[in-house]
Amino acid sequence: MTNHLPGIYIVSDSIGETAEMVVRAAASQFNSGTMEIRRVPNISDFDTLEEIVNNAALSNFIIAYTLVVDEMADFLETKAEEAGVLCIDVLGPLISAFKSVSQIEPRKEPGLLRKLDEMYYRRIEAVEFAVRYDDGKDPRGIKLADIVLVGVSRTSKTPLSMYLAHKRIKVANVPLVPEVNPPEELFKAEKGKVIGLTVKPDLLYHIRTERLKTLGLKGQANYANENRIQEELEFSNEIMKKLGCPVIDVTNKAVEETASKILEIYYRRISNV
Repeated sequence: MTNHLPGIYIVSDSIGETAEMVVRAAASQFNSGTMEIRRVPNISDFDTLEEIVNNAALSNFIIAYTLVVDEMADFLETKAEEAGVLCIDVLGPLISAFKSVSQIEPRKEPGLLRKLDEMYYRRIEAVEFAVRYDDGKDPRGIKLADIVLVGVSRTSKTPLSMYLAHKRIKVANVPLVPEVNPPEELFKAEKGKVIGLTVKPDLLYHIRTERLKTLGLKGQANYANENRIQEELEFSNEIMKKLGCPVIDVTNKAVEETASKILEIYYRRISNV
């Protein structure tokens, strides 16, 4: 009895990671076994498939594949059968089961899982970016961001940054406060990257008053003072005019509605680059 598992060719029209993970998971059930894996990714022609089958027959290897194009999968199966090579379709049975139950045709597009993984990691990266460059913590984020939101406190800068991050967009936000000069990076930012947020004074007064209550503080604090709010909004509007940035009034708008307007501005800008 041999202590070695048979060698295996992993054949894919993408990079073959899915098939290799399945193969290694199966091989792990054979504790004392060793196995040679030869991964052949990005298959796009029949000649390469035939060469793999011939090599597998000579080396007594088996073949595991993820080929979503039916013609290539059928060709590989036929050639493997002719050569007496064991050939395993890693995804086919499950795709067929999904199709049977859902009555939905599969897309037959190589590399979709990898694309989904890339989208996931871009989303995580954007979320981490939003946290790192929230509330003007580091002005260097202005240059790195896809979008920079500016406005007074409680204009939904942070919720919008996180919402847009889940759309895989890197957002930095900078609060505008009369006592603090805005970072110079704002005025050097690419035209259209900075977007201003404003709100009606009476709604901002209500929001801030409620915020103080949740913190157990008195409503007379300067944060929720009507004169102070007016001063902040005037300062904010002045800075936005200097920046020449588009301004969105978030009064009575849901985060999703404001985000939609921001995305319109963003996609219009990048389409003109």
